[in-house]
Amino acid sequence: MHPVITYLRHKGIAAVLAVSRLIHKATGGKRPKFLFSENAGAAYVGSSVKIVAENETSVTVARYLPDGSIDPGEFKILTATDLHLDTKSPITRGGSAADRNNKSMRMLVTQIKRLRPDLVIFTGDVNQSDFQQIDAVQLSLLMEKLGVYWAYAFGNHETREEKGYYKYLMYKGFQYGPHCLCRFGDPALFGYGNFAIHIKNSETTLRKSLYLFDSGRDIQPERCADYGLPANQEGYDFLKREQIAWYLREVQKTKALYGDTKTIAYMHIPVPEYAAVFNGDNEHGFTPSGKAEILYGGQYETVGCSPYNSGFFNAAAGEGSLQAIFSGHDHVNDFCALYRGVYLVYTQCGGYNTYSMEDKQGWPESDCHYGVTLTTLLPNGDLRMEQEKYAELAPEEKQSACWNLDTIK
Repeated sequence: MHPVITYLRHKGIAAVLAVSRLIHKATGGKRPKFLFSENAGAAYVGSSVKIVAENETSVTVARYLPDGSIDPGEFKILTATDLHLDTKSPITRGGSAADRNNKSMRMLVTQIKRLRPDLVIFTGDVNQSDFQQIDAVQLSLLMEKLGVYWAYAFGNHETREEKGYYKYLMYKGFQYGPHCLCRFGDPALFGYGNFAIHIKNSETTLRKSLYLFDSGRDIQPERCADYGLPANQEGYDFLKREQIAWYLREVQKTKALYGDTKTIAYMHIPVPEYAAVFNGDNEHGFTPSGKAEILYGGQYETVGCSPYNSGFFNAAAGEGSLQAIFSGHDHVNDFCALYRGVYLVYTQCGGYNTYSMEDKQGWPESDCHYGVTLTTLLPNGDLRMEQEKYAELAPEEKQSACWNLDTIK
């Protein structure tokens, strides 16, 4: 990845976007269709969060009071997933694919402006169009307009590389603005974006440590022998040994500096333990298994985890710091369950450009759970998770376009 080539490519992307914005203005917002950064209604929200320290594998942040001291009050994290921005989507309901791209982004922006989170985390599959590198910069520019710190965990629909130039360039595009907390992470690890965000509670203590992982896409044949899998093994990917070992090492380093700190993991593909919450199948439906406490939501499709369990949950739960895992990937599963002392949470799907309960069950759009998930870090260390549903109504009906579905502590 030659730095000159990368620099020139990014300059080219910036030029494309600059010209596109001029055309967008001249056509009254009708062209070009891919320019969601101009169609989402973004306005400055701002944040009292500041970066305290940073390196290649972690960022430490804190929210500050006007007097300059660290704010020990509630800290809000908005998670969004599976927006599936794709101008060539095969799904045809409700207008063109580009129109639905804009609808997904209006949902996101509306929720950010309404909920005013301290941090936004995307759990993958946001950009999958032919303009992925451009869309990555667009997303960064959009978040800069909002003025909110954010981070991104890769999904399985981003560039079809484990660690290639185009995937690198896409992640580099996220870092176009200063509010992006993304770090490439240890180069010895699988993929890009394995890094930690530490949130301070005071000058000497941490409130929470957030770990983001690249969970890959599909099992690759060249890795099968390393994990004792059949040479023709198919299925979704899994966290690798080196990623798990890195997490355990980082937790111990953090404990040495700050004492015991609970952690939250963010990844796109759910770990296999999600499949323990319900029994059933796509044909006959799903019922609670009795192995977990279901706090809200349900299962409406088979958990899209890997057929191979690489052991992240057992290792992280056994270590004792893991408090929750947030995943995306399964668009119509939306539960939060307490399993073996760990919250397993599906980030609420926000993509109008992909399959939903409209397709799976014939639900009207107004009943579907398009939206985001809001997690509040409480001062006592507990979590409050809320499904934040969104409905885009006609102008005369817009008394309240967003509402809360469920809340658990």
